Amino acid sequence: MSADSPVPEDPSPDFAAEVLHQAVDEQMEQSYIDYAMSVIAGRALPDARDGLKPVHRRILYAMHEAGVTSRTSHRKSSSVVGETMGDYHPHGDSAIYDTLAKMAQPFTMRHMLVDGQGNFGSVDGDPPAAMRYTESRMAPLAEDLLGDLDKDAVDFQSNYDDRTTEPEVLPAKYPNLLVNGSTGIAVGMSTKIPPHNLGETIDAATHLIDNPEADVEDLMEHLPGPDFPTGAKIVGRDGIYNAYSTGKGTIRMRASFHVEEDGRTDKIVITELPYQENKSRLIERIADKVKDGEFDGVSDIRDESDRDGIRIVVSVKQGSNTDVVKNTLQSDFLEKTFGVINLALVDGEPRVLSLKQMLQEYLNHRRDVVRRRTKYDLGEAEERREVLEGRLTALDHVEDVVDLIQNVESRDDAKAELIAEYDFSDRQADHIVRMQLGSLTSLEREDIEDEYESVRDTIERLEGILNSDAELDSVIKAELQSVREDHANERRTEIIEDTGNVQNEDLIPQEDILITFTDDGYLKRMPVDEFRVQNRGGKGVIGMTLKDGDSVDDAVTVNTHDHVLFFTDTGDVHERRGFDLPEMGRQSRGTHIRNVLGISEDESVVAVTSVPDLTEADSKQVAFATRDGTVKRTSLAEFQNIQSNGIRATGIAEEDALVDVAITSESNDLMLVNSMGKAIRFDEQDVRSMGRSATGVNGMEVPDGESVIGLIVVPSDGSGSILTVTENGYGKRTAFENYPSQSRGGKGLIDIKTNDRNGSVADVVGVTSDDTVVLATENAQVMRTDTDGISSVGRNTQGVTVISLNDTDSPISVTKV
Repeated sequence: MSADSPVPEDPSPDFAAEVLHQAVDEQMEQSYIDYAMSVIAGRALPDARDGLKPVHRRILYAMHEAGVTSRTSHRKSSSVVGETMGDYHPHGDSAIYDTLAKMAQPFTMRHMLVDGQGNFGSVDGDPPAAMRYTESRMAPLAEDLLGDLDKDAVDFQSNYDDRTTEPEVLPAKYPNLLVNGSTGIAVGMSTKIPPHNLGETIDAATHLIDNPEADVEDLMEHLPGPDFPTGAKIVGRDGIYNAYSTGKGTIRMRASFHVEEDGRTDKIVITELPYQENKSRLIERIADKVKDGEFDGVSDIRDESDRDGIRIVVSVKQGSNTDVVKNTLQSDFLEKTFGVINLALVDGEPRVLSLKQMLQEYLNHRRDVVRRRTKYDLGEAEERREVLEGRLTALDHVEDVVDLIQNVESRDDAKAELIAEYDFSDRQADHIVRMQLGSLTSLEREDIEDEYESVRDTIERLEGILNSDAELDSVIKAELQSVREDHANERRTEIIEDTGNVQNEDLIPQEDILITFTDDGYLKRMPVDEFRVQNRGGKGVIGMTLKDGDSVDDAVTVNTHDHVLFFTDTGDVHERRGFDLPEMGRQSRGTHIRNVLGISEDESVVAVTSVPDLTEADSKQVAFATRDGTVKRTSLAEFQNIQSNGIRATGIAEEDALVDVAITSESNDLMLVNSMGKAIRFDEQDVRSMGRSATGVNGMEVPDGESVIGLIVVPSDGSGSILTVTENGYGKRTAFENYPSQSRGGKGLIDIKTNDRNGSVADVVGVTSDDTVVLATENAQVMRTDTDGISSVGRNTQGVTVISLNDTDSPISVTKV
């Protein structure tokens, strides 16, 4: 019925005496607000005063009432859960037991409130054993939360069925909200307060008592940041400061780890995990990334953790850079954030609190507790003083008092006579008539007088506390220090400066490397410095171990920081940084290229080039050359975002094949050289820039039986030479100026004689007289030599011996360092 519906004028007897009209949307809104506030105040959020949610408070109070303290034997957890559920918390037993178990977990609570015996779960996410198998009791520190409950220190409220009462809040001798933190999700809001070191928290609270005007910076000198039970590290202080000053912030946590060397391979050992990190899930994530090929350099991962602590061992693959693996492990797996929301109940309402406000709310509560406790103790002391004064008066008239009591018929008559005769109060008279007559002797007087003086001093001290805020605060500080001395321990979490995210390339020195790959697809990198410079005509040294039937397909020199572009026979391109390629020794075969680039089984690499920086790609071009003389240029900018499985680089005509690729600057000449020693030079602007899928234009006329074997970029000033090496190990240098620029598409000029002595051309490279080159042969001999040792002669000449070969070997590549 809507709010505007008319009320029947003559209701029948079946109608209620009064009908209230309420719009549905208003009723739903009010009902939802009531429900939300019930969840907020009754379940999800901690109280700012004792740092506990109702379920935590009720578990501890149930233990307190049952006498299950730190000084008694453990009791079955099911018994504690039953007491809590039956008397105080009318919810499911599983929710109560989960809460109890968390209070007993050393990896969850910075200072445990429950002393557990049995399996209460693990950092691997294993659940606790059933409550019938575990036992528990209060931890010593929990008793400091409940102390003084019997002294009217806090208000009590009826339990859910009005059979008994429970405390609205615990007295709390220390700031538990900060010490153990809290996590909870309410309706439309959540709280996430990190744990802190007990000693540091008490120091900050004490400092605030002495310096009420202290700001966040002052408090952080005593409480520098959270202290997680699992240790590890906090990176940077900005997030901590934001959380402490505004109540919200993000803290970056990092696992603790170190590197162990055993002579052959390095091991990265993780010893502490970020707070709330699941150990087994972390190991699975690392293993999955390694298995999927997304995390290179790891050969094995083992969990060697035991009761003494965490130990996760990540073995670095032989030949991989340990610093790079460590950096990848840190950035991708060993760091996580903790989003701080200091939301707690203040006077029953949720509020986001700064550090100072959290401490202030606790201190206000503690002042109220101590004041109420002191009033209670003062009342007890004043009652005792009254009784003692009556006893002393009775002792002054002991014979008369005894006669009076003996000569009356009842105790009430004796009280009345004592009050009338000696002006006793009702309490004094009642106490005297209940005493044994033997206590009314002069022998008792000295003890009573001593006790009376003590009680009077106590009253004076208690009145001093109530009449002086300074005295009240001194009591609070003394009790805080007592808790600190009894329970505080060393900080576990180290706070380190945030130096920013280190990129892998920052960890790797820049050096020249030689990349080799074979016909069967094995690839590796080696430092060029492993090959000493020899005079021309030397034999070189072994560069890799080959399988039977395999041979070296190509060898190129790049820098470790270069972006290396691998072009395949299908026209695709793959990109890797130089330092990402597997580094192995000269005797090693290498790693199969499919494990490095992820190319298909029927795909092979046919050309490699490199570029130091892809971010300046707009002014660069990639020049392509095919076996049949086709050339093409494509802007390097189109290769800035190469996917992990590669992208299309160029179209290739049927029956043709890609043979060489080079990087140009749009102001150079290009030179193509074929297998029979012909070379053609033309302006690169004669080849317009095309898209990645284009096949290109004719660059050189190649007769049948011949093929283009190399592409050279001639500097814009024409300086330098072309170094040509033939299949029989001969070679020569000839200045570029000896090759006039022609129109593309011609047959070219003679570059070198390809006779029986020389054989056909193996490879070419552009050099200067100051350069060093590396030659590689099919049988994996590698020789490094200076170019000035190779004769510089005219075009139509034979050259000199560059490398000495055996009868079955032949140069396969020459590359400039």
